[in-house]
Amino acid sequence: MDEEKENCTIHPAVAPLSYLLGRWRGEGEGGYPTINSFRYGEELHFSHSASGKPVIAYSQKTWNLNSGEPMHSETGYWRPKPDGSIEVVIAQSTGLAEVLKGTYNAEDKVIKLQSQVVANASKVREISRVFEMVNGELCYRVQMATNVTSLQPHLKAVLKKLS
Repeated sequence: MDEEKENCTIHPAVAPLSYLLGRWRGEGEGGYPTINSFRYGEELHFSHSASGKPVIAYSQKTWNLNSGEPMHSETGYWRPKPDGSIEVVIAQSTGLAEVLKGTYNAEDKVIKLQSQVVANASKVREISRVFEMVNGELCYRVQMATNVTSLQPHLKAVLKKLS
């Protein structure tokens, strides 16, 4: 197999989530009982190398819609498995680290993640994330629980694919 073809090969475990691959951009809004509501711009990037590993690399960055100033970023890896389960690790720019497990439905294009570990967080104790395709757009919702609140809505966004 020549190198150019090899670089286009998607691992069979990644294939059901290949619709994620590329760059996504859009806007979101956040809030929580302990903070003021806010809006933000966002870009997600999902990539898969031809390393032969069943892994999707993930990165995210957000910015203030008015000033353009950076707000938040995170990076990590998504490991889908053939049985419809998925493992995700994410490191946030705030120093928080998440280990999430969940499921994906390739036909409905829905991914549901629940934190197993939230590390280096003085206040956050649980996170859930849901990603789904709706009319060709990638939508997500993040819920969070802290030491003083139960699991509640925190972030939601709608993103369009750039490439």
